[in-house]
Amino acid sequence: MNTDILQFQSDYQEACHENILKRLTEEYRKPYPGYGSDSICEAAKEKIRKACHCPTAQVEFLVGGTQTNATVIDSFLPSYQGILCADSGHIAVHEAGAIELTRHKVLPLKGKDGKLSPKALEAFLSDFALDENKAHTVQPGMVYLSQPTEYGSLYSKAELTAISELCKKHQLLLFVDGARLAYALAAPENDLSLSDLAKLCDVFYIGGTKCGAMFGEAVVIPDAGRLPHFFTSIKQHGALLAKAWLLGLQFDELFRDELYLHIGEKANAYAREIKAALKDAGLPLFGDYPTNQVFFVISHEKMEQLKKQAQYAYMERYDENSSVIRFCTSWSTREEDVKKCCEIIRGL
Repeated sequence: MNTDILQFQSDYQEACHENILKRLTEEYRKPYPGYGSDSICEAAKEKIRKACHCPTAQVEFLVGGTQTNATVIDSFLPSYQGILCADSGHIAVHEAGAIELTRHKVLPLKGKDGKLSPKALEAFLSDFALDENKAHTVQPGMVYLSQPTEYGSLYSKAELTAISELCKKHQLLLFVDGARLAYALAAPENDLSLSDLAKLCDVFYIGGTKCGAMFGEAVVIPDAGRLPHFFTSIKQHGALLAKAWLLGLQFDELFRDELYLHIGEKANAYAREIKAALKDAGLPLFGDYPTNQVFFVISHEKMEQLKKQAQYAYMERYDENSSVIRFCTSWSTREEDVKKCCEIIRGL
């Protein structure tokens, strides 16, 4: 990798927050029992329960987002049920059919700004109830959302409450993917707390991989009796880490002194600076959302110029002469890199 090229293609490029690295150097030669039965994991789980205001929640640690989505969905649903999500949802687009590999069909619905609206969900469920052939189709069993969405937009508390009520009405489970949850929690526009998620969801997870951890996600099941054999299911799916204390340690640090609630603040602020530079340069945003992902439209000619100076994530072709690409800031983004990126943008 050319170290002279700015790196803005994703939010998991650097190893981990310095607090985690320091703790690892203190603990790495100490022996701990396996599979999460250690004091560090228990301390981390207690911190998460406290942050969620849910003292009896079941909390389990898994290694990565796709692994977590597949394990959670397959553990909760019988084989004849599928998962409703926005058409841009991660499980529908960027998980290489991992959910379908578990024998569960992903059922995408048209979203707006990356979000699945209560209105669209109600319309689908009403139509499904009236379908005289529904016994021959995949039965919806769960609604999947992500906070923030794939576009970096946010569900409001009112929106999530409405979706939660619809799920209860139609006997569906509600699952929220929080791979980038720290950036949502740190956004000034956000009004959804961890305790709200615990009240409104059947299961959600707190992302670590993209939010300061070296790896790892924390699954929270607010009703601990809802899935009594979830731990065994994690093992069945090959998702149980023997050295699970490494996962627990990272979340123990992320939830010390509310670090997780604030670790995304600079990333969101830097994203706002990049958006301002794009507007100055006349490069149109592909949606303007308050978290750490910046999507914009750029001509192919300028995209080739940019490629020589900064790495980005390619998203999709916009028209014959331009495409949509993404800059992604993170907890580890440096101010000097943002300033240089803005200079490059304004010089295109």
